[in-house]
Amino acid sequence: MNETVKHNQSEEDYLESILLLSQELNYVHRIDVARRMNVSQAAVNKAVKILLEKGYVFEEGKHLYLSASGNDKACEVLKRHRSLFRFLVKLGVSETTAENDACRLEHEISDETFEKIMAFLED
Repeated sequence: MNETVKHNQSEEDYLESILLLSQELNYVHRIDVARRMNVSQAAVNKAVKILLEKGYVFEEGKHLYLSASGNDKACEVLKRHRSLFRFLVKLGVSETTAENDACRLEHEISDETFEKIMAFLED
């Protein structure tokens, strides 16, 4: 896996985690992201810095929020994740394996393949 893909995957994982946490909590803090992703606070600090620079998140005090563009990107990643999970389970893959594989595939799959999977799920 090249560095660009790994970097984008990491960004997408952080955005997805912030989105999911914002649906569960009144306020998202860096420590919440670290716990959810099972990473160090230093790793979260580094990722948040990049997300801030790209305009995907903003902070008010110690609270993290997704910007409009960050929310759009996070929603797309989550949609891919959930759809791939459903697809894999429909194929007979165990839920545990489907969850792990969907997390990896959501970053790698082409738009064309994803559209075909979505069409298959709609049938």
